[in-house]
Amino acid sequence: MSSLPLAQALPGVAPLSKVRARWMQLLLGFVVMMTISSPQYVWTLFTGDFMRTTGARLSDVQWTITLMIVLQTWLAPAQGYLVERFGPRRLVGLGTVLSGLGWIASSRIETVTGLYLTYGLFCGLGTGIVYVGIVGLMVRWFPDRRGFATGIVAAGYGFGAIFSTFPIDTMMKSSGYQATLETFGTIFAVVGLLAALLLRAPTALDSAPAAAAGLPSGTKSYAPAQMLRSPVFWLMFLMFSIMSTGGLMVITQFKSFAQSFGIDGKTMVSIAGVGMAAIPAALTFDRITNGLTRPFFGWVSDRIGRENTMGIAFLLEGCAIGLLVANRSDPLLLVVLSGLVFFGWGEIFSLFPATLTDTFGPEHATTNYGFLYMAQGVGSILGAPVAALIFEQTGSWLPVFYTIIALDIATGLLALFVLKGLRRRFLAAA
Repeated sequence: MSSLPLAQALPGVAPLSKVRARWMQLLLGFVVMMTISSPQYVWTLFTGDFMRTTGARLSDVQWTITLMIVLQTWLAPAQGYLVERFGPRRLVGLGTVLSGLGWIASSRIETVTGLYLTYGLFCGLGTGIVYVGIVGLMVRWFPDRRGFATGIVAAGYGFGAIFSTFPIDTMMKSSGYQATLETFGTIFAVVGLLAALLLRAPTALDSAPAAAAGLPSGTKSYAPAQMLRSPVFWLMFLMFSIMSTGGLMVITQFKSFAQSFGIDGKTMVSIAGVGMAAIPAALTFDRITNGLTRPFFGWVSDRIGRENTMGIAFLLEGCAIGLLVANRSDPLLLVVLSGLVFFGWGEIFSLFPATLTDTFGPEHATTNYGFLYMAQGVGSILGAPVAALIFEQTGSWLPVFYTIIALDIATGLLALFVLKGLRRRFLAAA
């Protein structure tokens, strides 16, 4: 019997390992993203303890999450370049370790400065390397399903906190927040590192399907300097910043505004006949919808177009927040409607990278997305401390919510009536 591999013995038939390779990379990317999600998505559970430990105001403590996201996003171009230069395995592995270390180190701080230099610094650097590295890797592995693939790994970032919110909340009540940070920081670092060590970039030997038919997509790849001269990029940057701001206002302030509406840690809701604490139940349901929306709307955008999908999703979020405000004192509706809010928000992390790579090509996808991802940092400044300052000045969260609704509607209209035409003219002229 011939000792040749199947692909050589039967020309035109790809080895099973090649067929499975990109799906295995997608699974690994999903797992790695899960391990870095909690520093952002369960942050709201720790704000009260950090305020008591440091003696700082809420708006001062909230600068921690802003610092984390600014570092995560504003260093993304450099991090993307390093991932392209040295490969995803080493850089993403380093990122998972740094993110876990941020939790471990922050468990021992006593000042707000110490909080910035541990949770803010290490988690920011670590999650940034991982996020931009994984997304940039997936748009190269899946040129035919960019929306879906980036949605899957972005869902890992949304889903990760599903499995950690209740265990973290339970351990905080039984063992304190410090032991919780140490334990879960260690778990996240170890699991993330093991998965990262199996990552790799696609090579010439890996069969790559063509880009999806029917979607506006360029055949030319643009270097970052070329991309930054395009009005298309800056419009996408503006839209990403606006949508990021609205979502982060809800994520980072959730516990605080729920309490101001009369829903605190003792408020219970009944879901399918099971009694649950309202706030962790809402946070868990939010993570589910925040995860599901990313591959769902990514898949939709692969079929009906990126801008059409943006318009539908962004307007949906604006409507969901309006309903949330109108029913803000009902614990069960808080759980359900906050989930709908995140179903209309989380897809930005699949739609924008897919649209960017469709427009500017895959060759520099990781570094290019690093520049666009900086918009998340802009959103973190407006969505965390600025929103907290508005609340402290007005004594109400309603002005914050009304601002989010207006931003969502404006961005949905920009997608449908401005971005669509501008991007098509850019591609036609390329």
